[in-house]
Formats: sequence, structure tokens, C-alpha cells
Amino acid sequence: MSRITRALCALALLCAPLSSPLAAGGAIVHQAETSLEAALDGLQAAILERGLYINNVLDLGEMFARTGADLGFTEPVYGEARSVEFCSAVLSREMMREDPTRIVNCPFVVSLYTLPDDPATVHAAYRAIPAELQAASPVMREVAELLDALARAALEW
Repeated sequence: MSRITRALCALALLCAPLSSPLAAGGAIVHQAETSLEAALDGLQAAILERGLYINNVLDLGEMFARTGADLGFTEPVYGEARSVEFCSAVLSREMMREDPTRIVNCPFVVSLYTLPDDPATVHAAYRAIPAELQAASPVMREVAELLDALARAALEW
């Protein structure tokens, strides 16, 4: 490979957005350089723009910091962490009509967090829906696409 080709490849990697899905422990994670507050605003706006209802915004970072101190844990897990619970009455009803055990997928949740050693990178994570389930169920594919679109929208805000 020529020096120019290598340089162009390196430049392309440097210019590529940090948002790339990482499957980790049953989750899909996207990441980007932004602030958690901006990502939270973007996520809430994207949810509301789709006519969905936000049930709750949980400040998990504060909760883990408080309970960690109570339990004697001194190292923080997150810099900041928030989870947004929301619902789509249509998608929820369709997925549960198809299989009542899918109640465990409701409400939908997208979590945003930073790590203590990297506060400039926000991670947007949600529960992964297995590819085979998406292939077998159009509604579960739609749920997976919705979660992915919302996580990406949060980081692009």
C-alpha cells in the first residue's frame, strides 16, 4: 500500500464519526463526542417528534454515586448517566399481541452515559433485539430500527 493510500485511510478513520454500533452484553452502543445534556435534549426531542410519550428520565449517575457511597464504593461507574423510558402504544400493542412475553421490552429505554475517564464521549445504549427475532417479526424489526434511530439522533443533536 502506498504512503498516500495509507494516509488517506488514516484520514478517513479520523474523520469517521465515533458513532458505531458495538454489541456488548445484549446492548447496542453508539458513541460520539458531545455533552450528555445535548444528547439528552436530542433524545427527548427525537422521541417527542415521533409522537411518543416519555414516561420517565432517570438520573442513574446520581443514583449510583449516592448508593455507591452508602455501600463503601469509592470509584465512580459513570461520569454522568441518564436513562429515558418511553412508550409507543402502537408498537407495544403489536409486539405483545404477537407474543405476550414481550412485555419485558416495554417501556422502551435508551440510556446515555459518559465514563469517568472520558467525559467528552457520550454513549447511547439500548437493549439489542436479536437479528433472528427481527427477521421473524416485522414489529420487532421496527422496534429495533426505532431504538437505533433514537440513539443516533441523540448523538447528532
